Amino acid sequence: YVYYNLGNCYYRTKDIAKAVLCYERAHLLSPGDGDIKANLALAKSKTEDKTVAASTMFFVQWWNDITDMKSSDQWSHCAIGYFIVMLAGFALYIFSNAIRAKKLGFGIALISLAICVLSNIFAYRQKIKLVDQTGAVVMTPVVTVRSTPSDGGTALFVVHKGHVVSIKDNSMKDWKEIQLEDGNMGWMKTSDMEII
Repeated sequence: YVYYNLGNCYYRTKDIAKAVLCYERAHLLSPGDGDIKANLALAKSKTEDKTVAASTMFFVQWWNDITDMKSSDQWSHCAIGYFIVMLAGFALYIFSNAIRAKKLGFGIALISLAICVLSNIFAYRQKIKLVDQTGAVVMTPVVTVRSTPSDGGTALFVVHKGHVVSIKDNSMKDWKEIQLEDGNMGWMKTSDMEII
């Protein structure tokens, strides 16, 4: 909750870019927290740029929403819990003499195994989000995004302080290729952004 509280402080002092940055970091660490999501949405609504996100297939959005319900640690704990339940179900299946108990144990074991595997997948996806961070927040009041990684490149569009961008090419030190939610891409100086 350190980033969340820091974001609240920045928001109260009207430093929206730093507030968005802190809320984004808090959201990475605790993606299921409703207060963080609400404050992040509020802070983003105060930024100058309003881009419409490119639409995604409903099942992709559904998959992402489920993944974001918990952090990687919470999904890992869930996987361990269901693994223990699976072992208990198999023990019931193996050691029970009654047919109904065997069926119940087998059913519990299969369902627990499926949930355990899904929890591990979700935990892995959340861990990747933390380790391979590709999000950044624009920290300079106005930034011109260019067609090439140089000041001489053609100006494509402008982004303002507090806007969240995705880094697509991180191979250069001074320039990063970025993408907006609506799909627009271009090059931006590293000094104009801060990695989430």
